[in-house]
Amino acid sequence: MSRGVESKVVFYQLGQKFLDEKEAASAEAGQVVYYSLAIGHHVGVIDCLRPILDCPLREFAAWLESWPEGPARSKLSGLLSFGEINIDASHVSMLAPALAEHAAFSEQVSQWAETLLQALRAIEAEPAIYLIGRRR
Repeated sequence: MSRGVESKVVFYQLGQKFLDEKEAASAEAGQVVYYSLAIGHHVGVIDCLRPILDCPLREFAAWLESWPEGPARSKLSGLLSFGEINIDASHVSMLAPALAEHAAFSEQVSQWAETLLQALRAIEAEPAIYLIGRRR
């Protein structure tokens, strides 16, 4: 923590697709657009991430401490250990049940869990979408 600013955890979601929504596009075309966004740094496209959740680091860490050891806790704890994590379609089936199970920790955590669950549902519907969690 620097100069009295409390550290926090921020989750960002790939939030923009470069597709004219006025015209119908095939599912395949949508997949190509999202795939291009997901690998954008390789093809010159910049990923447009938008913050969807920020929470105090101390409270986030306390919430994770209440989880049993396992892959879901380990994944989210990467924020504490490494400062950044990536959540993609391969993590949905692991994280969604754990978030739902541990949402009742507090009213605040319930809101965090619901926000993350909504993001996971978006990833499930469109697998090229992903989240980045960062410690700030």
